[in-house]
Amino acid sequence: MKLIWVVLRCFLFCWGWRDPNPVLGGFSVLLQALPNQKTVDYPSFKLVIVGDGGTGKTTFVKRHLTGEFEKKYEPTIGVEVHPLDFFTNCGKIRFYCWDTAGQERFGGLRDGYYIHGQCAIIMFDVTARLTYKNVPTWHRDLCRVCENIPIVLCGNKVDVKNRQVKAKQITFHRKKNLQYYEISAKSNYNFEKPFLYLAKKLAGDPNLHFVESPALAPPQVQIDMATQELHEADLLAAAAQPLPDDDDDTFD
Repeated sequence: MKLIWVVLRCFLFCWGWRDPNPVLGGFSVLLQALPNQKTVDYPSFKLVIVGDGGTGKTTFVKRHLTGEFEKKYEPTIGVEVHPLDFFTNCGKIRFYCWDTAGQERFGGLRDGYYIHGQCAIIMFDVTARLTYKNVPTWHRDLCRVCENIPIVLCGNKVDVKNRQVKAKQITFHRKKNLQYYEISAKSNYNFEKPFLYLAKKLAGDPNLHFVESPALAPPQVQIDMATQELHEADLLAAAAQPLPDDDDDTFD
């Protein structure tokens, strides 16, 4: 009987068993994201972060100091997993952020990276047009494995002056009903917004909010807020325009 229970536990673990009972609001618990990873007694979720190499995914995740301190490396899949904790009005939650560790440079990611993903961030670099043009490919690969999960599209490096991807060109999120945020990993600009959006979606609670700011690394650069406010205004104006008829986002 004991042997049967051991085999059953191994089977459940290998298939990513989750506690079917919600524990906070609409949250459910992801019991374990990786072998040898500490289990926590509060809601936790696997968050996969994808995008071209060099878009700032690793820099973004490492801004959260606790996640950087407690990160784990899984050699069989080739990823670093950063546990990022946030404090909400519904209690403490954790995102296990899966970072590709540069594997996307070698022709895509294995399905093992995506399996059991519960939410995702797709990142591109606003100073590199090709990284935005590749967003549909990352979205397709992600949705092929993870169906109907909340996804945030992030345009990173808005602190850099030579921006190449303009507001009117960013339409993919509207076509696929994704949330979009402009961020600057190095300046911490809008760091919390993707996580708050995903937490609200996972909890099914639009009133959920963070009650405490996470410990972030000091900003490495300063963002020109006047310029960024103009970009944000351009985004609002672009959102009011009809979507282009073609399937591809075009550039001037």
